[in-house]
Amino acid sequence: MKKESENTYVFEKKGDMKVPLKVFASEKLMKDIEKDRALEQGINMAKLPGICKHAIMMPDAHQGYGFPIGGVAAFDAEKGIISPGGIGYDINCGVRILTSNLGVDEVREKLEEILNVLYENIHTGIGSESKIRLETSELEELLDTGIDWAIKKGYATEEDKERCEENGRMPQADSSKVSDRAKKRGRKQVGSLGAGNHFIEIQAVEKILDKSTAEKFGIKEEGQVVIMIHSGSRGLGHQVCTDYLRRMETEQPEIFKSLEDKELIYAPLGTEIAEDYYKAMSAAANFGWCNRQVMTYETRNSFKKVFPDSDLKLMYDVCHNMAKLETHEIDGKMKKVYVHRKGATRAFGPGHKEIPEIYRDVGQPILIPGSMGTSSYVLVGTDEGMKETFGSTPHGAGRLMSRHQANKLYTGEQVQKDLKSKGILVRSASWRGVSEEAPGAYKDIDEVVKVSHEVGIGKIVAKLVPLGVLKG
Repeated sequence: MKKESENTYVFEKKGDMKVPLKVFASEKLMKDIEKDRALEQGINMAKLPGICKHAIMMPDAHQGYGFPIGGVAAFDAEKGIISPGGIGYDINCGVRILTSNLGVDEVREKLEEILNVLYENIHTGIGSESKIRLETSELEELLDTGIDWAIKKGYATEEDKERCEENGRMPQADSSKVSDRAKKRGRKQVGSLGAGNHFIEIQAVEKILDKSTAEKFGIKEEGQVVIMIHSGSRGLGHQVCTDYLRRMETEQPEIFKSLEDKELIYAPLGTEIAEDYYKAMSAAANFGWCNRQVMTYETRNSFKKVFPDSDLKLMYDVCHNMAKLETHEIDGKMKKVYVHRKGATRAFGPGHKEIPEIYRDVGQPILIPGSMGTSSYVLVGTDEGMKETFGSTPHGAGRLMSRHQANKLYTGEQVQKDLKSKGILVRSASWRGVSEEAPGAYKDIDEVVKVSHEVGIGKIVAKLVPLGVLKG
């Protein structure tokens, strides 16, 4: 390991590594990263066929399945691979922010009431189901068309669509590549929060650091209330990942046997199984956008009930666990690559055609949630990030300990009490859901974002603080 600069470490290529491994972290965060198998997983990531330039680990990196969470890799579109373990089980786990015309004092007066209304309208917790019941044909339409389904049903507007990554739809999606079991798991879950680190959080803008960009994003003043929604493709996405991991292992025994880490099973791009997986992954991604969109619809209705004059506008919606065909400059040439972002956020710089026109001149909004009870941030994509990380940046604080360890150290009741003493209200489906997501179970979000800002892969625009949290 070589310290290349203040917040950058490099593991030079050696042995079976095809490329170096680059880690963006401060000394403090590197100590956290070294506590589990994340670095070993990062090195194994660098051994995969067709990987380009370097493997990357973000400041919030920690051990995952296959890739470390916080792992980014780009694979040559012709000679590379696609790996479910490099994308994750919760396909298109993502974050969106709704800006509001409400102030912090106004909302704090009715904070408990609005949390209760949200809890009634949006179902949370393990195995939670929504109020919507979809027949198979309608679910398949959702999987194939993404947010266009939500617009057709009245859950979304054209403006919502424009402010989603990929416009809320992966056109490669093919519901026929999604198993009946996965569809069964998803049929009753669109518009539900789920469990784990997923949440809906009412936040206040504490500090604006880039006033002109913040204003462009709809953040107009300190004390303004915003709502952050964090969820993914629920049981459907999890099943898609499981199905294709098993299929790749079974149908490609030679590849499976050759792997040092069996969790990194992959399919060579251009093969039938690779194409089937990408189509199924895209369908699960479409489910993720629709899931967050229906919750957005319910959030708007909930706020209207408590604050009749409220106006909630979607700022942006970003994805975490995805692979996408993109064009990036590598060794001085523009090259098509499949960028895997596992627990990492796309962060395109100014001028990129995939950024909504209203933001194109400043760069893509980046939304980085903290752990429950800590700050969250809005950043903006940079040219430097396009060069260094294939336009990627961290996705959150990153776990410091497992959920099992957190449950040993904390109780839900105590965490709720501690947060209440700081003026933060929590409503959850279970005490366990609170204890395993205790703030102490996560890395320092301020440090993670500071590294991103200083390295230049995402510039800080505004700091947000929690008022009330709805947890699974």
